[in-house]
Amino acid sequence: MKVVVAHNRYREAIPSGENVIVDTEIGQLRAAGVEVVPFQRSSDSIDSLSAARKALLPISPVYGAEAQRDLAALLTAERPDALHLHNPYPLLSPWVIRTAHAHGVPVVQTVHNYRQVCSSGLYFRDGHNCRDCRGKLLGWPAVKNRCYRGSAAQSAIMATTLAVHRPTWRSVDRYIALTDKIAAHLADYGIPDDRIVIKPNGLPDPGAPAPLGEGFLYGARLSPEKGLGLLLDAWRRHPDGSLGTLRIAGDGELRPLAEQADRERSDVTYLGPLDRAGMAAARQASAVVIAVPTWEDVLPTVILEAMSTGRAVLGTAVGGIPYMIGSGPEAAGWLADPDPVALAAALPLARAGAPAAAVAARARYQHHFHPDVLTPRLISIYADMSRHAHR
Repeated sequence: MKVVVAHNRYREAIPSGENVIVDTEIGQLRAAGVEVVPFQRSSDSIDSLSAARKALLPISPVYGAEAQRDLAALLTAERPDALHLHNPYPLLSPWVIRTAHAHGVPVVQTVHNYRQVCSSGLYFRDGHNCRDCRGKLLGWPAVKNRCYRGSAAQSAIMATTLAVHRPTWRSVDRYIALTDKIAAHLADYGIPDDRIVIKPNGLPDPGAPAPLGEGFLYGARLSPEKGLGLLLDAWRRHPDGSLGTLRIAGDGELRPLAEQADRERSDVTYLGPLDRAGMAAARQASAVVIAVPTWEDVLPTVILEAMSTGRAVLGTAVGGIPYMIGSGPEAAGWLADPDPVALAAALPLARAGAPAAAVAARARYQHHFHPDVLTPRLISIYADMSRHAHR
């Protein structure tokens, strides 16, 4: 089997779980004997584009002429069985779906966010969840609220892109929904149930977990929707030192909040932005990983990393997090409403229950998110889609 994997990489300066997942999935497919042909562009390349090519960037989400020429040539030369699309923005464009179909190649897309409907992809703006563009032919609220990159002009282009490509998205042969919430989002968008398959992301097995560390680790982009403010509000409801150490890793617009908490409390340590090795070391030093977004986060990689390394998770009951953590005695941790009082009540429970939940977290990873479980399912999706496309 031969598969083209198409992905517009996010900037490397901003840690992207989606980039990690794409790279991981390519490695897992190759290890299983699938011939993978990457077709990738990187947003890091935008700064080095010529003036003429930069001038065409605003329309690239709609069409992306250069990407279509390159993809057409690749499909002609490689004759793959399928094209697997992840993120098409801004340099690939959803038009790659039409290009693939024009060459008789079926398309599967892994849905990592809500961008079929929402210009930002988050269903979140101005500190709250938002569905204002849902069901509209043109997402004018996104333009009015500058939802895409803080620009009315760029938001207008993205809203236009979503309107133009509504038929394109509905022509995708198979959608991989990472959770039941994404499956419901796609069904609401009008995708038939028989074209939606639920399959989460997974990560390579890092091996036997290291002994538990102490305290908590919060590692995320320091932006409002990731819940740093919520976490610090909950943490401050406990006396300094009563919960152990809170380590904060990451960078972003809310960095001053992390730095202030580090100055004010002896039990908060701001580690700054960390690379993957640094995050692994911080995770090993901790007992519980905290993931408390306030938006409908789809499938946070930080939770997968925690479970795979035998670390329990304290998460908010939003998006795909309940699906990931599970429930009952086999749960990989604890869920709290995205409310400071509820989260504050959960913190001491997580501290006390970390050893037992760590064992459950590792087991849940092995049973639901291990490559040995997920890679055969992905190959089966390719094969089934290709058979139906040929019919």
